Amino acid sequence: MKALSPPLKSLRKTVLLPVIVLALNLGLRSQNTPATSQPQTQPQQETPAAGGPQGDIGPMAIPKKKPEDEKPAPRPERIKNPEGMGDFSLRSNTQLVNVDVSVVTKDGQFIPGLKKENFRVYEDGVPQAVSNLAQTEAPITAAMLLEFASPHYMINQTDYSFIRDMLTAAYVFTGSLKPEDWVAVVSYDMYPTTVVDFTQDKRAVAGGLNSMRTPMHWETNMFDALYDTIDRMENIEGRKYIVLISSGYDSFSKLTFDKIMAKVKTTRNITIYAVGTGQASRIWREAHGYTDPISNLNFLQADN
Repeated sequence: MKALSPPLKSLRKTVLLPVIVLALNLGLRSQNTPATSQPQTQPQQETPAAGGPQGDIGPMAIPKKKPEDEKPAPRPERIKNPEGMGDFSLRSNTQLVNVDVSVVTKDGQFIPGLKKENFRVYEDGVPQAVSNLAQTEAPITAAMLLEFASPHYMINQTDYSFIRDMLTAAYVFTGSLKPEDWVAVVSYDMYPTTVVDFTQDKRAVAGGLNSMRTPMHWETNMFDALYDTIDRMENIEGRKYIVLISSGYDSFSKLTFDKIMAKVKTTRNITIYAVGTGQASRIWREAHGYTDPISNLNFLQADN
């Protein structure tokens, strides 16, 4: 084979260059262009906003209802309670329903001796039969307010009957308390003193009473002590009781009888029980002429 001449060599170099460039272009194009043999996936059709059941040609569109086409559900008929009853009702699917009630007077005094014939129970305005009525005891919250002062208004200063009666009544009340009851002991002479704060420990209450043996003052400011005790118990929830064990005599209170009565009438959920002391001693002393007219008048006012 003959050797190529110099002009032919230069021509071959010129011809090969475009061929190489063309081949490179074909290679790049083959990488960027997808193969025609592979099937192209069709984009998935979006379900219409108001989608319905699937058909042969895709999901079926069901038109939405307009707000005015939607009718509100009918409200249940409301049955009014009988006249005089509050706007409330009690619903139950059981055959027997227990209803706890407390019957008191306008002054907060409990009314005992009631029978089932004294009650009327209604359900949606329809009277229901009361099958049984039973009385139960609920826990109480009570404060014993005790007069603990020397009987300076008596002629005989050694008379201890008032203190003895007070302690006897306090011990009897403590013995009648249930384990779930709350009780506090407050004594008063010139000022009220908390002997035992509210507790369910009856031994602590008895220990506080045992410490009350010899009074240190003569003044008995009952109105001030009662007002202070009511004011402290107002923030306690539920029904409260004050057991006032005293002679009823007030000697030096800043508050008057009218002010303490106004406080009692405007206070809710507090019932006051008064237990008198020294009655037997007073009767004996009056029968034997040991009571002067002024002291006798003071005791009559105290009884009122």
